[in-house]
Amino acid sequence: MSSTWSNRISFSVFGESHGPAIGVCIDNMPPGESIDMDKLMQFMARRAPGRDQTATQRREKDMPQIMSGYFNGKTTGTPLCAFIANSDQHSADYLKLSKLARPGHADYTGALRYRGFSDPRGGGHFSGRLTAPLCFAGAVAGQILERRGIYVGAHIAEIHKIKDESFDPIRTTRDDIITLRGKSFPTISERRGRMMINDIKKAKEAEDSVGGVVECIAVNVPAGVGSPIFDGLENSIAQLIFGIPAVKGLEFGAGFNAAKMLGSENNDEFYVNEQGHVVTRTNFHGGILGGISSGMPITLRVAFKPTPSIARPQDTVDYSAMKNETIAIKGRHDPCVVPRAVPCVEAAVNIALLNHMLDYPNF
Repeated sequence: MSSTWSNRISFSVFGESHGPAIGVCIDNMPPGESIDMDKLMQFMARRAPGRDQTATQRREKDMPQIMSGYFNGKTTGTPLCAFIANSDQHSADYLKLSKLARPGHADYTGALRYRGFSDPRGGGHFSGRLTAPLCFAGAVAGQILERRGIYVGAHIAEIHKIKDESFDPIRTTRDDIITLRGKSFPTISERRGRMMINDIKKAKEAEDSVGGVVECIAVNVPAGVGSPIFDGLENSIAQLIFGIPAVKGLEFGAGFNAAKMLGSENNDEFYVNEQGHVVTRTNFHGGILGGISSGMPITLRVAFKPTPSIARPQDTVDYSAMKNETIAIKGRHDPCVVPRAVPCVEAAVNIALLNHMLDYPNF
């Protein structure tokens, strides 16, 4: 199934944006792991709509109801299943659009794939609403990792050509990550964050939208985690990252800039530090070599396209009648999905890391 990711850990997301509920079922979650529900809700609140002034006005509590796999505050090892109710749908906004292909959306391709039977309301199963179950799974995985000292954090690296400061690829700490989590608009530079907010507002006023980049880092991942070829850390992270709607690009470490460098510039020289650990002086490899962690921070950047739902009139087609039309999308939409995508990226990386850490000795 396309909505199931299966490796050492497997999980399925289900539901539609305007259906009664969405949810997730996670198999092979380690037993006996505590879940701090307050911390879990704090993680999910970072993705929830209405968190800051740039987000959609749709209001959802995103309160997960755990149905199985959890007893007396701990995971049982059996499938961990959670429902998240949908309570603030405006389905009427989509009635006139049910046969119109919204530019940038999966309406047309989804109608072809599912022979016209897919739920078109709010994007149905293609909606960014389905990142809430991903965040539930990622929040649980994150708590398990953090009890082993591994922390994953992300920030808004870029909005429409306005760039934030970057993570230090060698010296970023747990405290740096925790500080970012407490921000309603997670940028390292407060000044650059304000500039981004103003740019998003301008796009909304112009009945348009903007995209951007999320930078993510994982610290304290031990060396030797992962596998080569098709089961590497990069492979698993990439699969999960591209399960987030609106993702259009991903790079690790120096990424595409490595193509502009000489080998002598891109190679990270090894040395033994004062603690007796093998480390590298630079981190252009992004903490992964041959699909396996090197012990350096894992770094990646994720590109998100502008929100396709815009109020500005656009040309399209009525694919039921095969005729040209014009569309202006009404309803409640984020003028930029990037701020709410930050915890989604963290969640995907948490799941991928936990998946591979299950093979690590004495995990």
